[in-house]
Amino acid sequence: MLEAVLLIAIGVLTAVMANLGIAVFNDGIRPIVPENLEGRMSRKELGVTAFAMSFGLVIGFGIPISISGSILLIHSILLGTDIIGLAFKRGKFSTVIAGALGGLYGAGIYFGLQAVVNAFKMLPLNFIDGFNKIGEPVVVSFMVFPAIAIALQFTLKKGILAFVVAALARQLIVFVNTEKLLSINGSPLVLSPEGIALIVGMVFLIAFAMREKSEEQNLSTLATLFTDRVLKIKKYAWVLMISGALIAAATHLLLIAGDPISLSLLAKGKVAEGGFAALAKAIGFVPLIASTAIATGVYGPVGFTFVFAAGLFSPNIVVAIIAGAIIIFLEIQLLTQLAKLLDRYPGIRASGENIRTAMTRVLEVALLVGGANAANAIVPGLGFFGIAGFYLLNEAAGRPIVRMAVGPIGAIAVGILGNILVLLGLYTPPQ
Repeated sequence: MLEAVLLIAIGVLTAVMANLGIAVFNDGIRPIVPENLEGRMSRKELGVTAFAMSFGLVIGFGIPISISGSILLIHSILLGTDIIGLAFKRGKFSTVIAGALGGLYGAGIYFGLQAVVNAFKMLPLNFIDGFNKIGEPVVVSFMVFPAIAIALQFTLKKGILAFVVAALARQLIVFVNTEKLLSINGSPLVLSPEGIALIVGMVFLIAFAMREKSEEQNLSTLATLFTDRVLKIKKYAWVLMISGALIAAATHLLLIAGDPISLSLLAKGKVAEGGFAALAKAIGFVPLIASTAIATGVYGPVGFTFVFAAGLFSPNIVVAIIAGAIIIFLEIQLLTQLAKLLDRYPGIRASGENIRTAMTRVLEVALLVGGANAANAIVPGLGFFGIAGFYLLNEAAGRPIVRMAVGPIGAIAVGILGNILVLLGLYTPPQ
């Protein structure tokens, strides 16, 4: 029951934090929250906006990805508690209601998702095994995002350079692993090729970004412009530390994952690789999350997302809890210094949005390919046909479903269709 209690506690706390305007998970909603807190937007408008921006991602992205790896993607929980918390006005009674509903939502996600997985396994055509192929291209494709971010922010030539060097680094590690050239006390040391490629790409991205320095000598820093909002975040540091502790603990138990890449690795039992992927993502998202937090006074319930890596690298749950709380505390205390750094190196601040765009594009392609592979493994031939048609019809309809969700949702649809065909005697699954 520890897992259920953790998810319920996360649901209660994050819904309350969203309701009070302390923290929200959706980066797109965070800049809007002060509009309500400062009286320029009604609570009803804020709630409707939160629902419009998050609900589709919960249904079409968070839950399907969670099913594919049997590990909860954090988006499926925290996007939902954003909606719940922001739907109610602030007030003692309404905040308590938001917290209660957040807890019920956490319990529903935990027990409901497991029930869905168990129900799938009882179908005449069990497509869970095929569905797990969705994550396979994600892990390999993820190492491309620094090169894409470089191409978007700097030049295509620099992006190609980073891509080529990262690819060569990956193949070099594959060779080293194959030849067993590295060892510790006689035992071969195996490195992650994708992890090394990702690190190489991030080094290029940071190096290019730091070459852009501000030419204004009397530039007012973000911290100076938004002093009151930084102080507000520091005021609620203790609440955010509890959130960090709970998230790190749940991650340590492999109950949740912070992104599809680490989730795919964790589903395969590659905890260390998943930790490094979570760490790389956190480093890449610091500029974006820090900028929005400083400018709005609204933090994220997972901070800069380093708590996920802390949970995976911790030797036990007690260490994970302590590490999660300490990391959030340090992040908040460093906000002022980060603001000065972002002002000194505007290239780093600008890289935040480019990193997000690059990650989104990589995931769109990887999840589409993964969804096609999964669908074709479930029903050969029909799978590729179904995903291609689903993708193109979604584009023709004006993209009502986000591109990242097309592959996973399409694979589920093919699985359901395959079961109908089996029941009708029109398809015999291979033995």
